[in-house]
Amino acid sequence: MITHPRTEELVESVRLWIDEIRPTLDPRNAFLARVAANALATVHRELTHGPDAEADAVRLVSGLLDREGGHAELNSELCDRIRSGDFTVETPGLLAALAVMARNQLAIDQPNYKPEGSL
Repeated sequence: MITHPRTEELVESVRLWIDEIRPTLDPRNAFLARVAANALATVHRELTHGPDAEADAVRLVSGLLDREGGHAELNSELCDRIRSGDFTVETPGLLAALAVMARNQLAIDQPNYKPEGSL
């Protein structure tokens, strides 16, 4: 059976290659290579961690809204409810759900960021 590299494997391979050749580049291109490698690292994390983060968000927001739905639809309704004042800091579970979703997104976007009070 022929297998093909998965998308996340291809992205990681290109990122590693860029990191390997970066020291041989002039300063400007080395900087641009670093930017490209960092972008590919973010894409890799989105591919590998994004589905679980989205599933968590759907589960949490479904519980808050007391209904099922897709990620975009549920997120849109949650934002509408917060904007309208239907959901506030007093809404049971809202802050905890938002904190989980924010941590999940930070793990993808800025994995080295450690919020106050974290280990």
